[in-house]
Amino acid sequence: MADSPTMTYGGYLRLDDLLSCQEPKTRAHDELLFVIIHQVYELWFKQILHEAALLQRRLEEGNSGGSLHTARRIAKILKTVVGQLDVLETMTPRQFAAFRDVLGSSSGFQSEQFREIEAVLGRRAFPASVLRDDERLRAAVARPSLFDSLLRYLDGQGFPVPREALDRDTSAAWEPHPGVQKALLAAYADESGAAAEVCEALVDVDEGVQEWRYRHLKMVERTIGAKLGTGGSAGADYLRRTLFAPAFPDLWEVRSQIEEAPVHGG
Repeated sequence: MADSPTMTYGGYLRLDDLLSCQEPKTRAHDELLFVIIHQVYELWFKQILHEAALLQRRLEEGNSGGSLHTARRIAKILKTVVGQLDVLETMTPRQFAAFRDVLGSSSGFQSEQFREIEAVLGRRAFPASVLRDDERLRAAVARPSLFDSLLRYLDGQGFPVPREALDRDTSAAWEPHPGVQKALLAAYADESGAAAEVCEALVDVDEGVQEWRYRHLKMVERTIGAKLGTGGSAGADYLRRTLFAPAFPDLWEVRSQIEEAPVHGG
């Protein structure tokens, strides 16, 4: 606290360190844009992980208002992340090609933080070599996912979540469960509570991730077409295979099962 009167804007944000982290490898004008946008992605991924940890704690504590607020913040961050692609898409294929070779084997698929976000959302199928080399990812895969925390929240709110879903091995991939969908339907039918709003906020998060995947795919197609991605990835083909795979399939499945609420006459 003794240093606070002399704290400066640049010192608090460590701007000397931050602004020295951009080191383009070529003289191509657009390489700096490419570097900055991807560094900003990683900062937002860090914040998403920070918020997701809080969201899981709040869900498991039964804190409806706090869960709703945090889930909505994550969804807003995802909108911002998607919006950054508009800036990246101002770069033409020729402008990207001017520095692409210096990327070598580096690839966005190597983002450890995005893999961790996927694990928090419930993905469990990662290559053994990736898990071996990434301690944080191994820990995330072993922990309950965000959907597991939602199930505990719903159970605490009195909705009929099956015991086998609550006691499952959370290191295994989630499979859609009719009993869980019944509990979700009960939550949506309870208009007096906040559970339905919390569920909808998680749908917003899931939709945000799917929107990011779609926009990322279209950006790659615009930039390199059908070429292999850097690092030898399958590029657009791989991204296309990840589309329309929701993190929380039960929350989407129940939408076709929700019945219209009866209208009561006055």
